[in-house]
Amino acid sequence: MKHVLSFVLLLSCSASLSAQTTPEVEITSEPAHHVALENDYIRGFKVEVAPHAATLMHRHRHDYVFVTLGDAHVSNEVEGKPPADVKLADGYTGFVAGGFAHVARNLLDQPFRNLTIELLQDERLRQTPSRWPEDSGEKTFPGGRSKILFVKDGVRVSEVILDPGAVVPSHHHDAPHLVVAISDLDLRSDVEGIGPKPGKLNSGEMKWLPGGYTHTLTNVGKTPARFVTVEF
Repeated sequence: MKHVLSFVLLLSCSASLSAQTTPEVEITSEPAHHVALENDYIRGFKVEVAPHAATLMHRHRHDYVFVTLGDAHVSNEVEGKPPADVKLADGYTGFVAGGFAHVARNLLDQPFRNLTIELLQDERLRQTPSRWPEDSGEKTFPGGRSKILFVKDGVRVSEVILDPGAVVPSHHHDAPHLVVAISDLDLRSDVEGIGPKPGKLNSGEMKWLPGGYTHTLTNVGKTPARFVTVEF
């Protein structure tokens, strides 16, 4: 009987130790994270976790912006901390400082989907004064609005909502930026000195655009357009 109890205690200790030392993988090796876009500024992942499934324990080495696609309810299990119950609405956009490992556990009967955008120059950007005069605020125009969500690491993140036929007034992009489609997008970009350019993106797609141009943006689709911009 004594040997049986010792064996049970040994198994119990081993299981406890195993739970505390869950193997950790790099984010690029985590099966739910798929690299969709990468350059000197960012690395963008499409993330999809099946219903009631979980990611592997994976490390975020960089600060990142995330955009939720569809309503979400997850258990965020950060290494060394108690699980956190998190509910997010479709299109929620947030910022998370890197330097941690976690498991994201999907608690719903539908896939958990988001776009995770690593800021690869975060260390340098943290030391650089922000060039943005405003870190919040909202502009409205007929049929739409543009809202600054936050400025972090020298990057400005905004959300734009545009009714069918509505136009974002003329504005200038002096630096590169990323467009993240929350809804399906059917836009027309009228670039000063160049002319109209089509801009179609499906929900969950990202597009990197250069700076150095002025344009208006028209929703030529039949449904409202909703997207996020990440400006550098």
